[in-house]
Amino acid sequence: MNGAQAVASLPWVEKYRPTKIDDIVGNKDAVDRLTAIASTGNMPNLIFTGPPGIGKTTSVLCLAHTLLGPSYKDAVLELNASDDRGIDAVRNKIKMFAQKKVTLPPGRHKIILLDEADSMTSAAQQALRRTMELYSSTTRFALACNASEKIIEPIQSRCAIVRFTRLSDQEVLERIVKVVEREEVPYVPDGLEAVVFTADGDMRQALNNVQATHSGFGFVNQENVFKVCDQPHPQIVVDCVACCLRGDVDHAHDKMKSLHDAGFSAADVIGTVYRVVKNFDAESMPEFVKLEMIREVGFTHMRIGDGVNSLLQLGGMCAKMCQVVERAKTGVMR
Repeated sequence: MNGAQAVASLPWVEKYRPTKIDDIVGNKDAVDRLTAIASTGNMPNLIFTGPPGIGKTTSVLCLAHTLLGPSYKDAVLELNASDDRGIDAVRNKIKMFAQKKVTLPPGRHKIILLDEADSMTSAAQQALRRTMELYSSTTRFALACNASEKIIEPIQSRCAIVRFTRLSDQEVLERIVKVVEREEVPYVPDGLEAVVFTADGDMRQALNNVQATHSGFGFVNQENVFKVCDQPHPQIVVDCVACCLRGDVDHAHDKMKSLHDAGFSAADVIGTVYRVVKNFDAESMPEFVKLEMIREVGFTHMRIGDGVNSLLQLGGMCAKMCQVVERAKTGVMR
């Protein structure tokens, strides 16, 4: 396989991964902090925390590229959750890399990136704490994780924490449009809207979904996207919520049952219901009604999370949402 074929066969999430800090999408405050670190050249130990697919690992790699330049290959060690990262890996791989001599620009340090750091064992984290102290003059650590509270306190106190949040729909859409135009993907606007909806602020998910739809069907429209992603179609959920707004609990239950009978898990359905209710316009659903409905959706989600994921819970949620509308009409809100 020649170089051009290798690039063509790359997943788009890798092909279009940013290599400069300025190219990172969203999380402006976090990116501004990284820009300041890059401009001074003095990188502290860092913890990058936030949901998956929003650019934590990419941000570390962009910072490393900016700081180290041509020395990047020799001066960066990346360990992922799929690698062995127990206490032996800390004692051997990480320690050996920290001891390795590398010629670097003045004031720069080697960088060790530990992806999914919150899945490291407590013993490994304790060993890592000592390693961070011993080699602080030559090596900096960047830990990427979804939940920073799973990192032990002694490591947290040695690091600056950079928090990332989910990307806005607009930010995801802008990047997706650039990618589909570069790849000459045939699409319609509602297809890209469906991609953004299914991604829910996760850029990696958005790129994977649009590439899978293009590979499978050759055309990105709403129907194809939901076939590929195998998520409950939001239009059915919109119709269900509209029935609740009219107080028509029977038809609302029928819509919910059709999703349940199609094989979707209650967790998938409830996630779609939440996003649909949240995006309803103020004219169709007053704000106080929306808040009460989201409250009922939250209670149902909690019960589903406890394992009570039957159709009965989804049907009960429809009835509760109808009750919310009835109370709003009579002016008796809790």
